[in-house]
Formats: sequence, C-alpha cells, structure tokens
Amino acid sequence: MVHVLSGRILLRPTDPERSRAFYGEQLGLAVYREFGTGPERGTVYFLGGGHLELSGRSETPPSPAVRLWLQVEDVSAAHDELRGNNVEIVRPPVREPWGLVEMWIADPDGVPIVLVEVPADHPIRYRPGI
Repeated sequence: MVHVLSGRILLRPTDPERSRAFYGEQLGLAVYREFGTGPERGTVYFLGGGHLELSGRSETPPSPAVRLWLQVEDVSAAHDELRGNNVEIVRPPVREPWGLVEMWIADPDGVPIVLVEVPADHPIRYRPGI
C-alpha cells in the first residue's frame, strides 16, 4: 500500500487570472503557495486534505471528464456565501436519494464542482456498533 501524504489536482485554465479570481476570491480558497511570475504563474490552493494547483495556460478547457468533489460542513451556508460572491449556482442544494446533500457549481472553464455535505447520520460518517 502506498502511503500518500497529500494529493494535488492540477488544472491548466484557459484564463489563469479569471480562474485565480474564481478560486481565490469567489470560492475563498486559501493560498498554499505561489510560484513563477506573470499571468501564467502558478497558484496552489488548500483543499482540505489536498491541494488545487492552477498552473500555466491551456488553449482548450479541461476534459469534461474532470470534476471536483469538495466536502463542506454546511452546504446551505456555502450556497449563501457563494451566491453573495456572485458564483453561478448550477444546481442548488438537494438531498440526494443516497443521503448526501449536493450543490453544483462550475469554474470559469466549465469544470463541474460538486459541494457535498455528509449529514451526521449518513453511513459514511455514522456506523452503529463500530
């Protein structure tokens, strides 16, 4: 088994400044580190147990297969905060049939981002007898 110390997601946005404004200002992710200079400099944000790195530039948006799944404590509070930061809500919070509460947004390049709340009584968090 590989002992992973941390994980990182790397995105090459079509407009790095626009993506930095989205992830840093609108989503409010804290900066872990920055490197390089100019508009295509790298910025790495904290993502709970991992990091999101925006680095370089791409002429095309990321593959539609790329998706971010971010767990939050309170998806309703996140909804209110993100609306206040002018983030377009693709789908407001909904309790899914599998018990998670999910809200969908997208980054400036259209990368789907699912914000997920795991309720206290959900089997992912609560397993009686264990």
